[in-house]
Amino acid sequence: MLSEPRSGRLAAWGNALLAGFVAPDDAADAIVGDDAIHRVEGLPGETSPVGLTLALGRLRALGTTGLRVALPAPGHPLGLSGPPEFNARALEAEEAVVCQGAALGLVPEVYEAGPDGDVHVEVVWHCLPLREAPPADVPSLGEAERELAEALREATAVLSRLDVAGSGPVAEAAIDAYRARAERGREVLAPGYPPRAVRVLELAQRVGLLISVAYENGHGGAVSASEMAARAEALRPVERTARRAQVAAYNAYVEERERG
Repeated sequence: MLSEPRSGRLAAWGNALLAGFVAPDDAADAIVGDDAIHRVEGLPGETSPVGLTLALGRLRALGTTGLRVALPAPGHPLGLSGPPEFNARALEAEEAVVCQGAALGLVPEVYEAGPDGDVHVEVVWHCLPLREAPPADVPSLGEAERELAEALREATAVLSRLDVAGSGPVAEAAIDAYRARAERGREVLAPGYPPRAVRVLELAQRVGLLISVAYENGHGGAVSASEMAARAEALRPVERTARRAQVAAYNAYVEERERG
């Protein structure tokens, strides 16, 4: 949850491009981020994988008017609408992008090579047919913001009770990573997104930070298997709420456009 999903970058900067806020090459560079290269395969009219700049232009020509994010998990098809093949690929990747108006979806496949500290990352986005239907379980920004406020209180209480809220080197590293990210220009979303979407995404990332601390900081105060299971059970709905809020934030551009 700490790391920004690649589907979020693709949707956010793709929407900024569709709205005319950024140039195609700038959008592609922002989507690639720290990865080496991104390509898209399976685009209608293309017989081989193509670069992001060409792919985004082709998606627009095919009728895409906006991009949505899906962040599904087992038992929670968040943001998906089918068909089963697309849902299965998205669930395996734990993320996907839905093209509004074009009945297409994009699922990333990540390839890594190289030693620690010098990993070369390539991403292939598989373009697949999509069923156009309302996405599953996506809240409005207002709903997400209210749910997150409660989730943050719940996560803090659970971590305090389990003695994993803020101790140990892993917790400190997670907090440092979050602060470093927050200080990098504050460009949480691409141009064109409403301030409320930025606020919701930042809060979702904060909740995700606390969840990561809980799972990565050893056993904390959970000294038995039953207590560890109880911790996971307590944090599961909090994690679900944070994912729902992320999707609501990334999809805010499309939601506002649909409202006129």
